[in-house]
Amino acid sequence: MSYGVLTLVVLAGLAGPLLAARESWRIPVVAGELLAGLLLGTSGVRLIDPVDPTFAMLASIGFGLTMLVIGSGIPVLDRSVRAALGRGLAGAVIVGVVATLLAWGISRLVGGGNVGLFAVLLASSSAALVLPMLQSLGIAAASAAQLIAQIALADIACIVALPLVMDPQRALPAAIGALAITAIAVVLGIVLRRLDRNGLRDRFHEFSERRRFALELRVSLLVLFVLATIAQFTHVSVMVAGFSLGLVLAAIGEPRRLARQLFGITEGFFAPLFFVWLGASIDLSAFVQKPSMVLLGIALGLGAVVAHLIARAVGLPWMQAVASAGQLGVPIAAVALGIQTHALQKGEGAAILLGAVITIVVATVATGFVARRQSRTAQPSAPASP
Repeated sequence: MSYGVLTLVVLAGLAGPLLAARESWRIPVVAGELLAGLLLGTSGVRLIDPVDPTFAMLASIGFGLTMLVIGSGIPVLDRSVRAALGRGLAGAVIVGVVATLLAWGISRLVGGGNVGLFAVLLASSSAALVLPMLQSLGIAAASAAQLIAQIALADIACIVALPLVMDPQRALPAAIGALAITAIAVVLGIVLRRLDRNGLRDRFHEFSERRRFALELRVSLLVLFVLATIAQFTHVSVMVAGFSLGLVLAAIGEPRRLARQLFGITEGFFAPLFFVWLGASIDLSAFVQKPSMVLLGIALGLGAVVAHLIARAVGLPWMQAVASAGQLGVPIAAVALGIQTHALQKGEGAAILLGAVITIVVATVATGFVARRQSRTAQPSAPASP
């Protein structure tokens, strides 16, 4: 990988902010980055080679960091969200059951496919997509606590299940690796909690900030790469390593300085590079060769919305149930894993992304509706005329 190619990749990554700049469109930043990758890679003019080992390695780091940021953004410390965990769990479970039934039907409709993968995709939600939507529209966490709890639980379950259903032959070592990473993350969380109570964590933070050593960032990257090494050795995706560490940071209360540093290196370089690589790796010619893949994408998108509507049975409002169908992290992870492990059929990656786009559009409309209803409710009623 030359500096010229790297320059082109960084330039392509700017397509994300450019398309997302107009707030009224509510286009996710990753959409522009994926589109730029599609145009420059396998489906386009082929100016960048996604098979290049250096490019693939940098993209893998970006994948891990992206999942770390997603995990650290889950509001595990929010009291209203924790109080709604029971209903959120019930919603996630019944959505999972319906998603499994729909996955079987979709598999029959398109003539094959991985039923387990389809079920995970249909059941998944995206905290990285829906939570920023809620925040940008001024929707309070307390008024959407059950929604946030359900999304967070679905996110965690689907990210853990994804590598297992995509490569069942390696399910046992993958499960062992995932358990090892989880155990290390739990121990790390306990240790950091004790350091926090003893005041050592605050002193470490102050020393690092005063001397400008960025020690917290260095240690975080060290832990991420240790977990990624275990993941690589046991054939588990680096996404599990990144997401687990992100949950630890969320559980102990991530320092603002560390959050800014991680956001800077992730969103400033590694995440755009990963999404450009992902777009460059997708071959859209499969849509022409296999039109059934278009049908699969539509079925996955609409099926996810239908599956999440069942959460109304446990009290989630209709529009919030629709919003919970918004997907981003898990479909992207599935496509990335499929490219790395060759576990997807030709065209399935593009179909999965098409389904994700459909859910993003539907979730955007639903969250806008929720925000408008909340603003109308918050407006004081006009005083009666004498």
